[in-house]
Amino acid sequence: MKAAIYYGAKDIHTTDIADPGLEEPHGILVKVNATSICGSDLHLYRGSMDPIMEKGRSQTGHELIGEIVETGSDVNKFNVGDRVSMAYSCSCGDCYMCNVGQTAHCETTQKAVYGFGVPFGDMNGTHAEALVLPHADAHVIKVPKTISDAAALTLSCNLPSAIIANKLADIQPGEKVALIGCGPTGLMSLDIALKKSPGNVVALDPVAHRRAVAAKKGAIVIDSTLDDAKEQALAHCEGRGFDKVIEVVGSQESLQMSLDLIRPGGTIAAIGVFCDQEFNLVLADVFLRDITLHMNGFANVQPYMEEGLNLMEQGEINPDEYFSHDFALVDIDKAFKMFYDKSDNAMKMLIRP
Repeated sequence: MKAAIYYGAKDIHTTDIADPGLEEPHGILVKVNATSICGSDLHLYRGSMDPIMEKGRSQTGHELIGEIVETGSDVNKFNVGDRVSMAYSCSCGDCYMCNVGQTAHCETTQKAVYGFGVPFGDMNGTHAEALVLPHADAHVIKVPKTISDAAALTLSCNLPSAIIANKLADIQPGEKVALIGCGPTGLMSLDIALKKSPGNVVALDPVAHRRAVAAKKGAIVIDSTLDDAKEQALAHCEGRGFDKVIEVVGSQESLQMSLDLIRPGGTIAAIGVFCDQEFNLVLADVFLRDITLHMNGFANVQPYMEEGLNLMEQGEINPDEYFSHDFALVDIDKAFKMFYDKSDNAMKMLIRP
């Protein structure tokens, strides 16, 4: 079958590999109807995680909408023909960490993530014609036909992460909110935040067409590459800092901006995926300003997939609007480049085998 394989920095492309086979009784074999590229996949693409990938063998992709073609003997919740998505991290549903909601830290699978290298379970990926999903009953979800393929893909990672960001931020009516990062997950975080009746939301992003989407939704937008971006943002909260900051980038610069923008006693929900090993966190500053800092990039999305599905069914969230381009799986190298470069007003890629 065709599958996307990591060959090195900026070199992910499809090749022929052996068809996957079902080996564990708790697994299912799924034909991929569509997949996409997550912002976290760009860490792989740019080579930031090169040491954890086996060149020429490691698969990529962790967002899925597909159809079950085979089930293991221990699978109880699903049948052949079911239309399904799954959480980006594979969890068993039975261990201590799963039972306390920390599904990304599953003790059985040892933090396994689809398409994310050897240390994360050496799993197959969704950038393929088919894949195996172990422990299916625990982290797979049925998706009704009323939900489009594109929207369904966001259940694997983007939309539950946006829900988590808002739960951590706990925005109250009238509060001033800063959003750092207007990619698809950031914009879905904005969709949810705006329903909390904030006083205002200031969105910072370096990409003009993404800022335009945020502005259309009602956010005050600022080009984060400007030298005075911080000062422009603070002007919208009387200089004292924002009550809440949602960070959806995953860089030292974005985290520092979050700390610079938060008011004393405020809350930062940082859900970007960070690859840096170190950061110069000034403990005295965080301590003296009574800042609450949540780091949740390795998000426990499984407990929030049903809520995400409900938001789509109720019309509260419309993820289709964030898909800008369609690609065939064999052209995933082109999709990665466009998504990385943010060219041609690229937002999110819909990729079909």
